[in-house]
Amino acid sequence: MQTVYDWVTLAIFAGLVVLFLQRSSAEEPRDRLLHYLIAGAGCATVNYLGNEGMHLLAIIGLLGVLIFIQMTLKPLSAWTR
Repeated sequence: MQTVYDWVTLAIFAGLVVLFLQRSSAEEPRDRLLHYLIAGAGCATVNYLGNEGMHLLAIIGLLGVLIFIQMTLKPLSAWTR
């Protein structure tokens, strides 16, 4: 836990875990496990790129992961109701 990328990707991953646990207890699952796998792998890739000094690619990847999470998992959709 030495870089900003470690902390940011860990926070995103922790949010994914909480979202998965909350939604997996519902009567009908509305998300696929594959979506969480893709987002988690994206976090790992961003962390690797950032730790290797490829900051521009890491930032672009981080934005991509956040957009993917918002478009597929819609974590903020409960707030709009």
